[in-house]
Amino acid sequence: MGLELSEATWRKSTYSAAHEECLEVADLIPGDLIPVRDSKVPTGPALFLPAGAWATFVRAVKADAA
Repeated sequence: MGLELSEATWRKSTYSAAHEECLEVADLIPGDLIPVRDSKVPTGPALFLPAGAWATFVRAVKADAA
């Protein structure tokens, strides 16, 4: 894919404990793709999801948590 993520700002959910496994997401990446990675392997690969699919995933997780 060739997108540069070395300068990306990654974040994880505020619901995550300090040492638990979690997904991290990078914000403010140009385009319609959302990079997601495993917080345990920050130098590993990222999965790029279409913004609409990411939004659907987040809504589903929030609905399940309610």
